[in-house]
Amino acid sequence: MLSGPALDDLAASIAQQCRSGLAPEALRAAVLPRLRRAVPSDALWWAAADPATLLFTQTYSEEIPAETGPYFVTNEFLDRDVNKWTELAQQRAGVGTLMHATDSTPANSARYRDVFAPLGLQDELRAVLRVHNSCWGYLCMHRATAQTAFSHDEVRFVRRIAPHLADGIRMGLLRQACEQSSAASGPGLILLAADDTLVGVNEAANWWLQELDSEGHRSGLPVEISVLATLLRRLDPSEPAMPRLRVRTRSGRWAVLHASWTKSPTQTMVTVIIEEAAAAEVAPVIMAAYGLTNREQTITALVCQGLSTRQITDRLHLTTDTVQDHLKSVFARTGVHSRGELVAAVLRRDCLPRAAAGTPISSGGAFAATAAGD
Repeated sequence: MLSGPALDDLAASIAQQCRSGLAPEALRAAVLPRLRRAVPSDALWWAAADPATLLFTQTYSEEIPAETGPYFVTNEFLDRDVNKWTELAQQRAGVGTLMHATDSTPANSARYRDVFAPLGLQDELRAVLRVHNSCWGYLCMHRATAQTAFSHDEVRFVRRIAPHLADGIRMGLLRQACEQSSAASGPGLILLAADDTLVGVNEAANWWLQELDSEGHRSGLPVEISVLATLLRRLDPSEPAMPRLRVRTRSGRWAVLHASWTKSPTQTMVTVIIEEAAAAEVAPVIMAAYGLTNREQTITALVCQGLSTRQITDRLHLTTDTVQDHLKSVFARTGVHSRGELVAAVLRRDCLPRAAAGTPISSGGAFAATAAGD
């Protein structure tokens, strides 16, 4: 494995790519070859995730058969095994290997016995990609049976770059939302030259600029945008997250401003994206087809995150009996009998088909709304 300045340069190169607002496909193409220079692998799986539910929404794999997808859902939520996504998401490190989890006896894992061994794979390195305590994706790397297990140094490197990868996914989704939306309430995109000269805006940005003008007659760019551009230029290269500000607009709405870099053939520009702030407790609705109430949808989202009944009661300030009653209703409506079956049902019914069909993802990480009734 690389070490010293060479490894630092590689980490900086990955971070730089993640700050460029690349679309998901371009981000993968830019960072995976660099990652494999530090952490060689024989197969891998990469996915974007909905931060509200931790359910994956876009997947990409190399040397992993697509038909194994349903098995992994069953293994993750219905079978007993180690190194699971929901468990890693609750851990501070968020990175783990199969060899470490099984004390170097991978045959103790059903996932290894059923999938990896027949494919000639042995060790597995899983990483939760999160920033600001929000999970935006997953990375899973595999080594062939004849190769050495993932080392502690390799695990540390993946943990080091994971927040950058998460922010890269997040910024890419924001940029996509700006390009796909022209509605006034959609995300606004503003491009600034090196001297803060306005280079370009999308249609929604003009509406947001008026919203940020608290006095209604200010000329030039709002000071919040200049501040954000300055923060970006002074950003420590090791900082995993791009600068952002949360501001209250003239009409009383809350907006979030994000800054990142954009490169053109002739110059490097600052990109500022403005979007409406979403309440943290409002999860993207992926269970609407089951007719769940808003409260039941929120509880379902927390179950998908792996929270216990006690954690849900603390989060929502409800009694245990109330949470249990809601869960009974959810189970009855969805035709399942356990939390694991519930999450597996959501994945099989909503996530797997939409991910396979390439359904677009919104800036919030969930599947974007399509036709009515979808």
